[in-house]
Amino acid sequence: MTGRERPIAADTPRDVSVALSGRLGAFALDVAFEARAQGVTALFGPSGSGKTSVLRAVAGLQRLDGRVRIGGETWQDGTRFVPPHRRALGYVFQEASLFPHISVSANIDYGAKRTGGVDPAARSEIVDLLGIEPLLPRAPARLSGGERQRVALARAILSRPRILLMDEPLSALGAEAKNEILPYLERLHASLSIPILYVSHDLAEVERLADGIVVLRNGRVAAAGALEPTLRAAGLRQGRGAAAVLTARVAAFDVGDALAEIDLFGQPLFVAGSSPGDVGAARRVRIEASDVSLSRQAPAPSTILNALRAEIVRVEETTAAEALVTLRPLGAPDGATILARITRRSARRFAFQPGERVFAQVKTMSLATQRAGETGAKDLGVATGPDLGYPSSP
Repeated sequence: MTGRERPIAADTPRDVSVALSGRLGAFALDVAFEARAQGVTALFGPSGSGKTSVLRAVAGLQRLDGRVRIGGETWQDGTRFVPPHRRALGYVFQEASLFPHISVSANIDYGAKRTGGVDPAARSEIVDLLGIEPLLPRAPARLSGGERQRVALARAILSRPRILLMDEPLSALGAEAKNEILPYLERLHASLSIPILYVSHDLAEVERLADGIVVLRNGRVAAAGALEPTLRAAGLRQGRGAAAVLTARVAAFDVGDALAEIDLFGQPLFVAGSSPGDVGAARRVRIEASDVSLSRQAPAPSTILNALRAEIVRVEETTAAEALVTLRPLGAPDGATILARITRRSARRFAFQPGERVFAQVKTMSLATQRAGETGAKDLGVATGPDLGYPSSP
């Protein structure tokens, strides 16, 4: 299977539309958003913001007033309520709820048998995608936390869902187990042709996996839209961990140096974390603001491999000592930006102005999987407020 394929598909919904309100004890929930027909939409916010309550209501496990529509099928509105067992969905919880008395193989087949029988081709593909072939004869008690979550994912997907709901599936895992399972989630993201609603309070996790985001605060939608511009609009790009996430394409791979050359809007970058088989594939690049420095002149040869030509969009003083510079790489569309964190002294000394062209030296960056065919130039519109979503890509 290549990164360009999306063979794992159910009846793909045209969209996901959610509008729910009600009280859960003393907590009031009132949310409305739309999500794309495929890819990952993150429900993001602090603990107690309503993320899991929204997911449970979409599943029908928590009954609230409002509407839940998956493509042309309405699961809930003012006149009907489809019970949970009749909603074609897969649900992955924080803790993998596997049946302890049967094997991994029997666990992943359980959901499929309840929805029309096991499809051998789909089963083989998912087993390969999630790397669980060696686990099939084992008992769940003999699995690590990351392995259990991979098995739970396989079981949910093989039940032929129209949507996959994931409730902080990595929160119960340690750092090592998270690092083990994240590449599998990225592969899943690249191959699954149904929408995923993914609950998380971990921004780095969201940046790595999500296409779009719904930011929840106190039971309300604070912002919703495509990932990068929504994070900026919601003020989530201003803290110490400020970063930008863009999509590039792997142009070449140097086996001797184990470095990929990626094409970012026509400019080359070199980054570790790829392989020769990735050439031609789209990859998501995360660049932290603290790893970017600015120069008006072409930088002299140094150990820093990457320097982007960019245009300054704005300069903001964020603290008493620091400023955040937003830059658009040359060749990138409006809205596709990177960030540079510099001192206020440097900002005053250089007097950087919007429209000025500079060199942005990038010390380090991380590489993560992105769905093939996306350029980072799409889905750049952002909407705030409870009733607005973001467009699906064509």
